[in-house]
Amino acid sequence: MQKVHAFIRKTILTIVDAFYPLFRKFMPLQTFRYAACGGVNMLLDIAIFSYAYNYLAAKEIVYIGPFVLKPYVFAFIISFIISFPIGFYLSRYVVWQQTETKKRIQVFRYFLVVAACIGLNYLLLNIFVQVLHWWPTISKIVTSVFVVLFSYLTQRNFSFKAVDNNNEADKN
Repeated sequence: MQKVHAFIRKTILTIVDAFYPLFRKFMPLQTFRYAACGGVNMLLDIAIFSYAYNYLAAKEIVYIGPFVLKPYVFAFIISFIISFPIGFYLSRYVVWQQTETKKRIQVFRYFLVVAACIGLNYLLLNIFVQVLHWWPTISKIVTSVFVVLFSYLTQRNFSFKAVDNNNEADKN
């Protein structure tokens, strides 16, 4: 399994870093990696959302046991189930490599941020669809922009915060 992980990680880094020279003047490597990985994961999330909304739910109310879900909420759940583990993998092993925080702490922090993102997603989707009467897929795209900005700032400063070796040295 370690060989598969190493191969996947190396392949992703090679592909992402190949495009970095085009953006070097505009952003540091880590920000570019976040934008590239987050952008691909966001596009995957939107594609899955759109497919689940239009074809799995067929734009109709979804009944799962005792639960009744609006089609866009159902589509959000399906897209989240797939994009969450992919996003964590990319964040941990491609974007935020310099952190020394233990994996279990990172997963917990990542989950907290993602939970906040779920709340933000749900709130904004409902505002855009029910209050502003926007189309659900357009609402998902606009919502994703806000959620990605929130996620970047919180992941950088909370979940995968880099260890500041200068401050550690000052404490000793």
